[in-house]
Amino acid sequence: MGGTPTLLLERCGPVGWLTFNRPAVGNAMDAEMMEGLPGAWSALDSDPDVSAIVVTGAGRAFQTGLDVVQLSRQPEALRAMSRRTRHADPRLTGWHLGVAKPVITAVNGVCAGAGLHFVADSDVVIASSAATFLDPHVSVGQVSAFEAIGLARRASFSAVARLALTGAHERVSAADALRLGWVSEVVPPDQLHDAAQRLGELIARNDQTAVTAVKRALWCSLEVGLTAARGAPA
Repeated sequence: MGGTPTLLLERCGPVGWLTFNRPAVGNAMDAEMMEGLPGAWSALDSDPDVSAIVVTGAGRAFQTGLDVVQLSRQPEALRAMSRRTRHADPRLTGWHLGVAKPVITAVNGVCAGAGLHFVADSDVVIASSAATFLDPHVSVGQVSAFEAIGLARRASFSAVARLALTGAHERVSAADALRLGWVSEVVPPDQLHDAAQRLGELIARNDQTAVTAVKRALWCSLEVGLTAARGAPA
């Protein structure tokens, strides 16, 4: 299906898989990965044989945010990301890029910093029991904005505030993420892939036009409120 060395794309039946593939550095995003994400999402969303998309990580981590060390060696890439952040125009997730098909995030390990975008912006999140969540921005003098705001749309404000304000000093376990509503299911690590595939196949059994309309209406309800969302075009 294409992809890049840092972004693996594959199709398993009706389910498309997008896998972050920099396991040696916790799947941190370098310039190549950031540049490749829009095309990867587009390839999966436009594939007529894909009815649902799973995003996950290779190795022990899910996604640990920007690879600041690597980006510091590529000033133009760092400036480009800074411009996108300043203008509220990240181009990382399916939600950012208008992906119409349902997106399932399968958190296999540590999810930190900008990695939280993929949790906040997906339609369904499941996690390995080994997964943990943290937001280290404030610990390095940065402001966590988009990630925390995205999570607050779908979960308890107080828990999200605690995550953002404690920074690198506290992690949320998979069990607590389930209790807080950040994830819908927690499974043993060796069952995560199969659980995500199974969920994607369940979604694929339904009328895809209806699925797309439901996804659009649900996200619209977060953006504009109940009354306007009920009138959203199908």
